[in-house]
Amino acid sequence: MEWRYRGLVITAQELEFIREFIKQHPGLSRRRLSAQLCEAWQWKQANGALCDMVCRGLLLMLHRAGEIELPPVRQISPNPFVRRVRPAPVLIDQAPLSGALSEIKPIAIQQVRRTAHEPLFNSLLEHHHYLGYEQPVGEHLKYLVWAKGRPIACLAWGSAPRHLGSRDRYIGWSAAARRHNIHLVAYNARFLILPWIRVAHLASHILGQVTHSLSRDWQRLYGHPVYLAETFIDPARFRGTCYRAANWRSLGMTTGRGKASTSKRPNRSLKEVLGYPLTARFRELLSQS
Repeated sequence: MEWRYRGLVITAQELEFIREFIKQHPGLSRRRLSAQLCEAWQWKQANGALCDMVCRGLLLMLHRAGEIELPPVRQISPNPFVRRVRPAPVLIDQAPLSGALSEIKPIAIQQVRRTAHEPLFNSLLEHHHYLGYEQPVGEHLKYLVWAKGRPIACLAWGSAPRHLGSRDRYIGWSAAARRHNIHLVAYNARFLILPWIRVAHLASHILGQVTHSLSRDWQRLYGHPVYLAETFIDPARFRGTCYRAANWRSLGMTTGRGKASTSKRPNRSLKEVLGYPLTARFRELLSQS
């Protein structure tokens, strides 16, 4: 029997290895077991970091299914995703800024993940984006856009959904290639132009600049490039004008079925999927398995 977890396939032989590994390390906590199992399997991200959180989730799934027996929980840490502390407001200049794009240049775009400006980014999304701020899980980048010495926009990028029919048909990759290469697709989860900024063509200009450096920035932080950018547009709210002006392409619609869906019926609103290749060879590169 095989077990599947987040695109991983665990064979009966690997399951027996996990059982024996737990027996050989009776004094380790669940956290240490997960880390040492990653080391034993050389299960690492492209940047060399252990795949510890994925491994911990896999072990917990097998434990709950009765396939393995993990040691008792030693410490219960507060879950920041359950009791999330909202980013505090940050005082910034909110004077209206309008005019032609040429009048506010130069525009600086700064990747702020793991920098001193990350709290400012979080705060601006929390208090000025209609969806608020959500702490990303997995690989992600955060961009602050500056003009005239003040922040004017934010863009959040994260890991792409594993299953997305319109995107998968556009790429033309196999199921095996998708499982192997899904980390090479970046998802634009948030795009905010601060509400007191009124500059024509600013949004499409920012998108063009960010996608130009996105793959290089991803390589720098996570040790691998990305070859395709994607995003969702809610047609009930937006037309996606700035994306289309920046040469993003409509790939189709979502099915409206999220991870929590237990049937083939939609359980959320349908979104339009837009995509932007970051290299002309994106299909070839993403279809390798």
